Order: sequence, then C-alpha cells, then structure tokens
Amino acid sequence: MRLKVLRADPSGNITLFVLSPVSSGDRAGLAARLMALPNTDAEQVGFVCPALEGGSGRLEMAGGEFCGNAARAFGMLIARQLGGLSQLQVEVSGCDSLVTVEIDWDQQTAQAQMPLPRAVERTRAGGQPGTLVDLVGIAHFVVEGVPPSLDFFRRAEPLFWDIAGLEAYGVIFLDAQRGTMAPLVKVPRLDTLVWEGSCGSGSLAAVIAQSQGAPDGLFVREYIQPAGVVKAAVLRQDGREVSAWIGGPVHLGPPVEIEI
Repeated sequence: MRLKVLRADPSGNITLFVLSPVSSGDRAGLAARLMALPNTDAEQVGFVCPALEGGSGRLEMAGGEFCGNAARAFGMLIARQLGGLSQLQVEVSGCDSLVTVEIDWDQQTAQAQMPLPRAVERTRAGGQPGTLVDLVGIAHFVVEGVPPSLDFFRRAEPLFWDIAGLEAYGVIFLDAQRGTMAPLVKVPRLDTLVWEGSCGSGSLAAVIAQSQGAPDGLFVREYIQPAGVVKAAVLRQDGREVSAWIGGPVHLGPPVEIEI
C-alpha cells in the first residue's frame, strides 16, 4: 500500500498526517504500523478527511481522540493549502464543535481554540493530591511535586475508568515553580502509552488546574515540555472557564509517499 503522509511538529508532539484516503476500520492498525516504522519518531497519527460539518477540513485521529497540538498543526496545513489564511475553522475528532485556528506565518506559530472542561475535581491518586480535568473525550490528572513515572500513572489510572466517553487520558507531571511538565498519555483503542514530547490538552488541563480559585480574567502560562513549549490560556468569568486556547511553534514537513 502506498500512502501520502506529512510529518508535523507542533512543539515537539510529532504527528503523522495521512493525506491518502483510508477507511475508518483500517486506521488503528495502519497507525500502529506507521508509528513502528524506523526513524519516524511519531507519537500519534491523524487522518485527513473531507469536511462534514462546515469546516475547512477534517482531521480524525487514529484513536478517535481530540488532540490540541494536532488540531493547530492541521489548521496550519489547511490554511497553507488555501493560500495562507491567517484564521480558519476545522473539524477534529473528539470535539463536537468547529475548532478555530489562528496562524502567525511570520513567527511560524499556530494557536487553537480548545474545548472547555466538563468537570474539574480535586482528588487523590496514590496518596498524592491533584486535579482531575475532564475535557470530554480526553481527561488528565494534573499532579505537582511527583517525579514522572509509569508506576504513578498506573496508580492514577483508575481515576479515569468511570468517566464516560473517554478516547484518551493522561497524567500530567507538573513542576509549577519551574514551569515544566511531563505528559504520559494513553489511547486505549490503540493500546498506546506515550511519553509525549508535548501535549496540548495536557497543557490546557494544567492551566485549568492552576487557575482554580484565580480571579476573573485571563490566566496564561507557558509550559516547558520534553521537546517543546506550549502556551496555554483560559479566560475566567464568574468563577468559571468561558474560553481557552493553546499555541506554539509548528513545523510542517513536505508530503512524501511511502510504501507500507
């Protein structure tokens, strides 16, 4: 099978976009094969599809999840194809509304509107306090002062089991003083568990967790992650989140054809 693919690098969260048509039933297996290819360093795979809901294009992640970094990279890709637009709306799996993406071509950055949380809860895992942020389709447990480890992820994993409709979930190991975070994310449908170079939804979860109890207005943080930096912002009004976005650099490679 010959496929046309493009490697996208949004803040180090390496994503392969499959530009060739692929039936939905074949995507999970194909994604696993693509990620297993040598020298790809891909952390996830998304499939470019015809728009269904009025967007300028549609991205369906291999596990049906929503990914903020992939969304803003996809927005930049479609904007480039449409002549260099600075703003557009795209459709992304795991999100039931159009996603607005804004591109700064001079800086080679893109920012994406993000879904608001369905629930935010202070809770504990393995004896450690943290914040569980349910973003609908994906959820994260944000914990501070805990060394990143697979062992702690396993202890926190039961927190996600009773949340309806999750396509993915992760633990965000946050060092608030240094502004660093390490995201470990699982997509059960694909049976993948990845230390991501950066995580857009995880960055959003972190800024939501840190903004709890903050006064109304814009709350912004930059998170230094293993392979890049993501800026996340949430606007609070009457003690709740009313809008949110993430942004950062994006590099798009050229389309290439591969045999798989």
